[in-house]
Amino acid sequence: MTTHTMPSYTSLVLTPGQVDLAMLRRIHADGVRLSLDPSVQRGMIQSQAAVQHIVDNDEVVYGINTGFGKLASTRIPGHQLAELQRNLVLSHSVGTGEALAAPVVRLVLATKAVSLARGHSGVRPALVDALLALFNAGMMPSIPAKGSVGASGDLAPLAHMACVLIGEGQATTAEGEVVSGAEAMRRIGLEPFVLGPKEGLALLNGTQVSTALALSGLFGAEDVFAAALMSGALSLEAIQGSIKPFDERIHIARGQPGQIAVAGAVRTLLEGSEIVPSHADCGRVQDPYSIRCVPQVMGACLDNLTHAARVLRIEANAASDNPLVFTDTGEVISGGNFHAEPVAFAADIIALAVSEIGAIAERRIALLLDTGLSGLPPFLVRDGGLNSGFMIAQVTAAALASENKSLAHPASVDSLPTSANQEDHVSMATFAARRLGDMVNNTAVVVGIEAMAAAQGIELKRKLKSSPLVEAEFATIRQKVAFLERDRYLAPDIEAMRQWALRAELPAALLNILPSHS
Repeated sequence: MTTHTMPSYTSLVLTPGQVDLAMLRRIHADGVRLSLDPSVQRGMIQSQAAVQHIVDNDEVVYGINTGFGKLASTRIPGHQLAELQRNLVLSHSVGTGEALAAPVVRLVLATKAVSLARGHSGVRPALVDALLALFNAGMMPSIPAKGSVGASGDLAPLAHMACVLIGEGQATTAEGEVVSGAEAMRRIGLEPFVLGPKEGLALLNGTQVSTALALSGLFGAEDVFAAALMSGALSLEAIQGSIKPFDERIHIARGQPGQIAVAGAVRTLLEGSEIVPSHADCGRVQDPYSIRCVPQVMGACLDNLTHAARVLRIEANAASDNPLVFTDTGEVISGGNFHAEPVAFAADIIALAVSEIGAIAERRIALLLDTGLSGLPPFLVRDGGLNSGFMIAQVTAAALASENKSLAHPASVDSLPTSANQEDHVSMATFAARRLGDMVNNTAVVVGIEAMAAAQGIELKRKLKSSPLVEAEFATIRQKVAFLERDRYLAPDIEAMRQWALRAELPAALLNILPSHS
């Protein structure tokens, strides 16, 4: 008889306004079950009651008993309000492309629940409970990746999420089975919802998809950032580079916080190295910038990631639908919190950092392969000519670094009017965030190739040991890829090193400077 071990889950309580990056990273990674802080129930109930009061008194309020967008002046009679909300969800379910990955959908469900639980959206608590029930069952609504311009919120993708709640659309189970929305609701023990006034609009308005994609990109960027600091330290040891440019006094004199943190992390990585003091009097004055300016370049990347992380943490806790209900006065006020410009800028900033992390790592690969600069055998192989070594692996790195430069073009500077010019300036935040996945994977390959090449360089002239932290990582790399004695099929090695660069299991000296770990 085969026994199956049930996965272990940690319970996380979501308190709107207090969900931090570490919690969001755990949600992204899975292994958690979510619940709402009971204290938020009262605010949601009062908000929903305020909406019902408007309906009962036959007041005309946008989003409750009117059409939407350019049709906002069209009054909808009370007996058609449920149909209005259902039609809104169905008519906006026009996404296309591949479905968003489960880690992103987990963030979408969690942040939408947090947003609605702020008590400004006028929805029933039961609707928020249903989102968390889907999450906790591993039942992920099928959300096409393309079709949002990031204002009025992520309408099309969030409509596909909402479809499941009304028994339409599709969802994917934790086991990978695709089921109908109605079946998904049945499996979590709920009947499909008949949406009340404003509930469909509250589900569709909001920045949760672009924010989830940007958070996913941020977490990946942090992983490749930390891996690149490790691969850079390996490269420094392989070429016997100077540690002097990492002297704390240099970086304090400039004052940039990321630069100071990066220099400190690299010093910690190399503490106890036998290689560093062995060439103290070698006469080399200056290393190439890709080694010498690691604190300056990677420090600037870290500062950008830290800023983007702050913006995204705020947005993950935000009430971003429209209109918003304020129960202290009973007012329902239309505004523009659905406009995802903060997310678009944050995603563009992350893109710049990811591109530069890969660009400087690719230059270190080229340095390692250039015997005139590195002092290592050409292309890091002993019998050059017969063997090409890492020659073409660097070409792959160059191709991906170049691709990232194109992808890093800011998406936020573009806008295309929609809804008959009612929505005449949009953020393009969803694409800005979605392209980060490709960029992170590209950079992970580049950084992985660098780490593999640097390990090769260290071993080619192995006489002394590096620091304990670097040696431990060297051993991890060697568990994944063997020394390149002669040419072999390298694609599996490169894939193994891509995964190494994304694994987020590096020394605390690296992880502690990252926004979602600190």
